[in-house]
Amino acid sequence: MVNSLQRQRQRQRQRQRRRRRFRAVAAGAAALAAAATIGAVAWNAGAEEPQASARQAEYTAAAAEYGVPEEILLGVSYMQSRWTDHGGDPSTAGGFGPMHLTDEVETLNGAGHHHEGDPRGDDTRPLDLPEEEDEPVAASGPVTIDDAATLTGETEADLRAEPAANIAGGAALLADYQAGLGVDSDDPADWYAAVARYSNAEDATTAARFADLVFGVIAEGATEDTDDGRVALEATAVDADESQIALLGLAAPAGTDQTVCPAHLGCEWIPAPYEKTGSLPSQYGNHDLANREEDIDINAIIIHDTEGTYNGTLDVVQDPKRISWNYTIRSSDGHIAEHLDHGNVGWQAGNWAVNMRSLGIEHEGFAASGSWYTEIMYRNSAELVAYLAERYDVPIDRAHILGHDNVPQSDHWDPGPYWDWGHYFQLLGSPLEHATGGIAGGAVTIAPDFAANRPVMTGCDKSNDAAECPVRGASTVFLYSEPNLDAPLLNGASNSVDDLGARAGYGQRFAVAEVQGDWVGVWYQGKKGWILNHEDAPVLAPAQAQVVVPVRDDVTVWRDTFPEAAAYEGTGATYRPNAVVTTIDADQSYVMDEELQSQALWAKTFEGPNFVVNGETVFYQIQIGHRIGYVNAADVTLETV
Repeated sequence: MVNSLQRQRQRQRQRQRRRRRFRAVAAGAAALAAAATIGAVAWNAGAEEPQASARQAEYTAAAAEYGVPEEILLGVSYMQSRWTDHGGDPSTAGGFGPMHLTDEVETLNGAGHHHEGDPRGDDTRPLDLPEEEDEPVAASGPVTIDDAATLTGETEADLRAEPAANIAGGAALLADYQAGLGVDSDDPADWYAAVARYSNAEDATTAARFADLVFGVIAEGATEDTDDGRVALEATAVDADESQIALLGLAAPAGTDQTVCPAHLGCEWIPAPYEKTGSLPSQYGNHDLANREEDIDINAIIIHDTEGTYNGTLDVVQDPKRISWNYTIRSSDGHIAEHLDHGNVGWQAGNWAVNMRSLGIEHEGFAASGSWYTEIMYRNSAELVAYLAERYDVPIDRAHILGHDNVPQSDHWDPGPYWDWGHYFQLLGSPLEHATGGIAGGAVTIAPDFAANRPVMTGCDKSNDAAECPVRGASTVFLYSEPNLDAPLLNGASNSVDDLGARAGYGQRFAVAEVQGDWVGVWYQGKKGWILNHEDAPVLAPAQAQVVVPVRDDVTVWRDTFPEAAAYEGTGATYRPNAVVTTIDADQSYVMDEELQSQALWAKTFEGPNFVVNGETVFYQIQIGHRIGYVNAADVTLETV
């Protein structure tokens, strides 16, 4: 009889043999791929057909070794990471590598101090929120790296850092899930439940959504230039057995009948409380009652990141002494929770005029850390935003799908420069223009290639603000005070990750002031800022736009869109003036995004009354800098460029 120690040694030897065999197969496949690529290049240097790469070969080898259909392995990996290693950095869910193997990593909470400041944004009744602690917190999501190590014999360090080992770990997990479900089939159609299981979702709808997206990618095909060569998935029609979802025994998400959400996303209802928090009428939280769908048009959707874990963020939104927003999206599986009736106003954007007209969506993540956003979160977020934009007639552009960092005079800068706006707008079905050289004038759209655009930034390491951030793709470009890389940044700004003083983000549009060779000067916060648009690495696309031109010097740009004093007379509300952002002169111009009628929601006490004051003043929303601003329509003229 074999004792337990002997069995343990046998299993260890089996894992070692499997590990050596896989690495030999992967190395051989990679060598063949490299040879094929060299041959193809020699035959036709201009060929655009995807060529085999080391990364592609690693998927082929792992699929063969663990008996997983290769299209299944590729599809699952794509939906987690788009086949990218991300330099060994973890995702916002603590997942590593192309297969997103999750581990109990710790990251500093509050990298962007998201829940500090005054998200209500009402100067007449500022919030006094509890101070947040910068304590390490474990990333959310279940741990899978331990099981991958057991199944493959790879070390956890290699599973995190070595793409080939990571891909093998993911293949081993898929094979283990398939075996555990009692399904024995080589047909990709019979892997639906194993794919859904890989998401680690806690409810059947979220798990099925992940599997549906994976099989959708398989049906459509995909090609990506990864950090280790091009990877391609040939389009393959697979009639997946969706009934297999029952094998997982997962429950339905709670309260879906109360949510405003596409049914297939399975949004869960976790309400934000409207409760008194003290003896005074003004002491209540964490949102305001209103009748927006009748009295106020929703015209914007604000993209946030949580600066904390999913569960910790839910603790915040369920606390009546804190703040609220409309939706929270989990990184690991893209699960969505909804918190507010859309008629009410969440305290989320740090600007009362914007809060009145917008919905806020939190994404589990950190703006400055070395983490990245999962593909499943991007996709579910884009699906939700597209649905909401259609419901409320919100244009899908960067003037209306805003980052928290675009809100006027907010003190927050999430989701930060590492949110991939270009990819996000592709998922929204509204891809923006491609950057080109040779800009001559008119207006431009900021459009850098996310993967290739890698500006040097500092401040990601909270223990050393001067240290450079990890080198990675970004959606932002810098503006200089002169057309010279040796010149200071505009406005005396720094290249710190949280300094928005001389930054422009993907999709934002600016009026051209002057062109000198590869340098394009644009009007920015009342000054001329210079952007390098080299023809070999362009970051600007020509744009058509309406621009505002001041009728005189020193025209005020406002933070708010509140009515004139006369509109408050007889309403019971107190006049509140708009705050000044900056001034602009008659020789400048700025892209105009929307015309807004002045309004103010009066909401000061728990019992009310809450009502809207409507004014006669008309404002234009403009792109004044990294953040938007507003000008009185009477102070400017409109031109088309």
